[in-house]
This record gives sequence, structure tokens and C-alpha cells, in this order.
Amino acid sequence: MTKILVRWLIVALALFVAAWLVPGIHVSGTAWIAYALMAVVLGLVNALVRPLLKLLTCPLILLTLGLFVLVINGLTLWIAAWLAGLLGIGFHIDNFGAAFWGALIVSIVSVVLSALVKEKEDEK
Repeated sequence: MTKILVRWLIVALALFVAAWLVPGIHVSGTAWIAYALMAVVLGLVNALVRPLLKLLTCPLILLTLGLFVLVINGLTLWIAAWLAGLLGIGFHIDNFGAAFWGALIVSIVSVVLSALVKEKEDEK
């Protein structure tokens, strides 16, 4: 259970960094609640929609040697922000370019923080 909470916190922090760095990502209302809820929505989109997108775009992923996965990441972040807007969560993305760069930042920050947490777990 703690692994899920740590992962959720990492994604919420990564979304904060993305919103801070990318001009097209906006958060309104109570920011930390928006980041926390957006992390849940993004997790659900990644679990339900992303596998379908990867399956449908498998030839493009192979053709681009995996780089098309970056486009899929941007698309899933954009879909999650759209769903967040429908749910009244104050997380908005202006366009696909902002979603692409935001997803790239979320991926990088998540990998770095996950590696740091894993190293601390390994030291125990």
C-alpha cells in the first residue's frame, strides 16, 4: 500500500514541476488538491487508454524506434487533463505541444524520483 502512495506522490510532484516549467499548463483552485486528483486521473488513463493507444500505433512505434511513445505520453496527459476538466479538477492544458512537453517532464521527474526512492529502499 505504501508503494502506491509513494508512486502517487511522485506523479503529483512531477505534475507540479511540469506545470511550473511548461507555459501551457495551468492549475486553478486549490493547487495541491488539483495535482493529487490529476495524478489519480492520469494513472487511470495510463492504465486504461494507454495500452490501447500503444496497440493501435504499434507500427508507428516500431517505425520510429520507440520515439512515438513520447507522442502517446503527451496524448494521454492531454486526455487526462480533458477528463480532469470534465470532473471539475482545476488542471488545464492549452494545446498538444504543452501536453507533449509536460508529459516529457513528468516522465523524467518520475523516473528520477522513483530511482531515488528505490535507492533509499535498497539501503534498508
